[in-house]
Amino acid sequence: MTEPNGSTLPEPGPGEPRTDLGTALQSARPRLREQPGTRGRTTIADGVVEKIAGIAAREVPGIHALGGGFTRTMGAMRDRVPGGHPSAGRGVKVEVGEKQTAIDLQVVVAYGVSITDLAAEVRENVIAAVERMTGLEVVEVNIAVNDVHLPDEDTQETPEDRVH
Repeated sequence: MTEPNGSTLPEPGPGEPRTDLGTALQSARPRLREQPGTRGRTTIADGVVEKIAGIAAREVPGIHALGGGFTRTMGAMRDRVPGGHPSAGRGVKVEVGEKQTAIDLQVVVAYGVSITDLAAEVRENVIAAVERMTGLEVVEVNIAVNDVHLPDEDTQETPEDRVH
């Protein structure tokens, strides 16, 4: 049988923590109360935002191609090289910060579409896609219309057509 040790500590009231549990729990390191999303840093490369913006811009009906004349010519040559493939970021330049991004697009529009309406739709689609996928705030989308694609420009000769 054990006898009381003569301690005069008052009994804890309801809702108060007990102090007789020993020192092992009290000296344990407190757990971090931060959300998992704040325990590190995520960086997004410029090329990632370029691809997302390029794909989103091409989804809009009325966009024939992205890029200026020289960019499209060089891209077409690169696409013909064995193993080459079209670049989703062609005609797109971005500046990416920690929380914001700015996007510049060079586009070729199809003849007959309203350029102002098309530009508004491209901005809306690009902003929605980039913000949804990256979490970055898109502060601006600048659109430069470099050319208008005419319907009769689709009939280009290929080297196979010329050789008989």
